[in-house]
Amino acid sequence: MEITTSPYLLAALFCLVAFMYSSVGLGGGSSYTALLIVFGFSALTIPMITLSLNLCVTSIGSYNFIRNRHARLKLILPFLISSIPMAYLGGALKLPKHIFHWVLLISLIFVALRIYLWEDATIKLKLTQQRKVVISLIAGSILGLIAGIAGIGGGIYLVPLIIILGLGSKKEAAACGAIFIWLNSLAGLISRFQYNTIDLTNYIPLIIAVLIGGALGSYMGSFRFAPKTMEKMLGLIVILAIIFLLKKVLAF
Repeated sequence: MEITTSPYLLAALFCLVAFMYSSVGLGGGSSYTALLIVFGFSALTIPMITLSLNLCVTSIGSYNFIRNRHARLKLILPFLISSIPMAYLGGALKLPKHIFHWVLLISLIFVALRIYLWEDATIKLKLTQQRKVVISLIAGSILGLIAGIAGIGGGIYLVPLIIILGLGSKKEAAACGAIFIWLNSLAGLISRFQYNTIDLTNYIPLIIAVLIGGALGSYMGSFRFAPKTMEKMLGLIVILAIIFLLKKVLAF
């Protein structure tokens, strides 16, 4: 049963989330999902809604980061090769609701830790190009599977991974994250639509809200604001999402 709430309030929240996430190359799927869980939407429809919203946000974000020449095909391609088929596979799997909630909660906690505790953490690895490709392929397959199962795009893990492993700059990681989320969200959504359908016209206010927030956020992130500034702002949204979701999870 969905909690009755003002569609304008929900749209405003989604717009804010899209703004913060898109500024660092993310789609916002994890926080959209947390909000939809808190407001009582069904576990069956939540991944399909969030993947659709991810597509909207990262289509704009990908364009802005590519236009500003932050995207590197050599960096993102190995991740995509292995992640897309795994995202499709993950979209066909059905997790019990409580496991789905815990996967999301852990992903949000991971992001908060990355922003506030591992802000400048990097691992200096002297790897050959071949070994970088192998690592990217393995990581891509794991992230793609998680993205398809939880409906969160996967960029929430990819962006910090690229930075921590020193594979690219924050701007390059954000650009790769946006492209990664777009393609894996599409793969996961195609898989889910083969087994379930929802009427997306019911969620047009949310789609419009994330398009506006995503356009503004990706522009500010790629052209204006420093990555650290946007990450700190995003961190506040993530912490609030963790608090509300934790209350929901512990209430079961």
